[in-house]
Amino acid sequence: MSEMRRILIVDDEAQIRRFLRTALTMNQFEVIEAASGAEAMEQLARSDVSLIVLDMQLGDMDGLDVLRRLREWSWAPVIVLTVRNREMDKIQAFELGADDYLTKPFSIAEFLARIQAVLRRAAPAASEPVFTVEGLSVDLARRRVTLNGAEVKLTPKQYGLLQYLARHAGKVVTHEQLLREVWGAEHAEDVHYLRIFMRKLRQRVERDPARPRYIQTELGVGYRLLAPDQLAAAGE
Repeated sequence: MSEMRRILIVDDEAQIRRFLRTALTMNQFEVIEAASGAEAMEQLARSDVSLIVLDMQLGDMDGLDVLRRLREWSWAPVIVLTVRNREMDKIQAFELGADDYLTKPFSIAEFLARIQAVLRRAAPAASEPVFTVEGLSVDLARRRVTLNGAEVKLTPKQYGLLQYLARHAGKVVTHEQLLREVWGAEHAEDVHYLRIFMRKLRQRVERDPARPRYIQTELGVGYRLLAPDQLAAAGE
């Protein structure tokens, strides 16, 4: 890796921080640390980071609260690292903008692979177009979505879904393709996650989420964001 990238480790266990720091520095990452939620917010206020590794059980606040506050102003990728393995905890973390979720205990090889995968997905393309269909506009370079001229606030996962659909507008995108692209290969079979987030995305961009106009369901297969000519034909 030719470019040094900075990772923030947020964990109240010094032993875990030392363990992760050793593995990351050996793989050409710069590492900064925080032992609490408050310290994490301070670090992020004064340092640019490429990725955040966030424990869910901190001494001063819950990791979900840190994630919620972080997503008010930052798109930095977040990997949640926790002993919690309940499905609801994972769904909450993803809804709040986590990019991946890794439960303890874990292997360092898997941890490093998850980091590389998240960083690849977060890397901006050299040039991105603006996708527009009727009143919906997706600026892929600026990560900005508008509906009839008004900005639409999306969570990172909601935006990730819309972004991928916009890049493949007019084509059917399978459940597995969306899950691999937005959540990673480890979640390729978690179709229930996808349904939850697609429902929430439609609530943000569709006039009538129960009868979606832009994002069509292909039963048993996946979803399709209609291209302008398809949408025009559908309205005839």
